[in-house]
Amino acid sequence: MPEEPPRRAERLRHTENVMGTVFSFDLRHRPTRAIRAALAEAVAWLHHVDRVFSTYRPDSAISRIAEASMNLCDAPPEVDQVLRMCERAETATRGYFSARAGERLDPSGLVKGWAVEQAYAALRAAGAPNSLVNGGGDIRLGGEPAPGRSWRVGIADPCRPGRLLTTVEGRDFAVASSGSAERGPHILDPRTGRPSQRLLAATVTGPDLTWADCWATAAVVQGPDAHGWIGTRLGYELLTIDPDGRARRSPGFPLAATESSATASAVLAAARSAGSASRNPPGIWSARSR
Repeated sequence: MPEEPPRRAERLRHTENVMGTVFSFDLRHRPTRAIRAALAEAVAWLHHVDRVFSTYRPDSAISRIAEASMNLCDAPPEVDQVLRMCERAETATRGYFSARAGERLDPSGLVKGWAVEQAYAALRAAGAPNSLVNGGGDIRLGGEPAPGRSWRVGIADPCRPGRLLTTVEGRDFAVASSGSAERGPHILDPRTGRPSQRLLAATVTGPDLTWADCWATAAVVQGPDAHGWIGTRLGYELLTIDPDGRARRSPGFPLAATESSATASAVLAAARSAGSASRNPPGIWSARSR
């Protein structure tokens, strides 16, 4: 009797334009009615977050609070939750992260990562823990993509657009990148109100995308000294690119197995060289600095 071909892994995919970027979902589960409903709930949640927190919408709660046309007590409860988390982040980063950089209320440095983390939580609660949610390059990867396999995420090279610098892998983790490579110096130093240019890019990995997103933004402002600080954040690791293109990673930064055996400098130099850098291979998602 001929051997049956292996069954194709069941999965559910979706893309959504929201918050001024593209969100993508990759659920490695049979698309049951409950899981489809959870995906629809996650998508609706992202649009709700955009309506509440967008600094580009004059009718959003965060815009109205900034203009003093709405009191915080009248805003949706998640506004107070987010602003409290921003206060925690400001304390934890010693002021390198703030929701009020430049005297303007703008919690965007935390909101997207938090929104993605909440979207993933809805999928997990519905029975889809082996899922990926990618919010414009900030990625939450739950469980594993297939039994016994790890998720792999390519880190975009800020010095060579369209190419990968290196690859990380793991199970049930988050990846967030921040920097000036794509949009120019736009991350403000809360202490001066001026754009920070101490790093070209920073990528943080860890168990929760809310905080990985914050720590990546703070690292860009803090500069190379962020490597000493990241050690105080249990479970979080850091990769930075200096303005001259030099790369540095914290000891536990989760390079893919094919790369972790080499020294960090050799891996990163090889990823930048013309001979080895390539566009995203199949099965690798890209974390872009923004």
